[in-house]
Amino acid sequence: MSETGQLVPLSSAGTAMLFAALPAALAARLRDRAPARRFAEGQVIQQRGETARGFWLIEEGAVAVGQFLADGDFRQVALLGPGDSYGELAWLAARRRVVDAVAREAAVLRHIDGARFERALAEDPAAMRRLLGAMAGQLQEVLNLMAGIRRGTATARAAGLLANLCGPGAAPRRLAVTQQEIADLLGVTRSTAHQALRELDEGGLIGRRYGAIEVPDPDRLRRFAAG
Repeated sequence: MSETGQLVPLSSAGTAMLFAALPAALAARLRDRAPARRFAEGQVIQQRGETARGFWLIEEGAVAVGQFLADGDFRQVALLGPGDSYGELAWLAARRRVVDAVAREAAVLRHIDGARFERALAEDPAAMRRLLGAMAGQLQEVLNLMAGIRRGTATARAAGLLANLCGPGAAPRRLAVTQQEIADLLGVTRSTAHQALRELDEGGLIGRRYGAIEVPDPDRLRRFAAG
């Protein structure tokens, strides 16, 4: 749990956000020029196939990112919170969006205009280098996470995922994530996720709560995940 006792927002599977890599003054200027938009719980923020004209910065609330399946179910791949950004890659690649995004709770976001972002980077080569470095780091973290998720038992994989969601540091965390979300992120059934979380709970590695998971010792969870 954080020092304030609030739920710790989850970033995109622990990867660094590209917007956060920008110099503080530049990031603030872009943020201040982007109007705030409010979304109700369950409201769709973006849809797969849309043309990317910029990207989103979350100021309040939480956003689930994933894809709606043909039967209407939502397959989640990331849960984002305040300070996180997403959609930069689709805009930078000049491709249509490949994920849907839904407000997991009431949320406030800012849409950073792509053209304005591009002009700002062109005027600041150092900011461009930092962005490229963040992109390379993000790719490395995603590859590392994928490799970890694909090996080991479901319990070890769940431990690795939760440890990654805790981020750096050894302080206790309270993660705002549900059992179904863990199942979606791992790509397993809900019953498999339930069994894995139960084993971690019985081992004292986590504490299951309604709509959240407490991690008293992230370092211990990391060691368990690593075998």
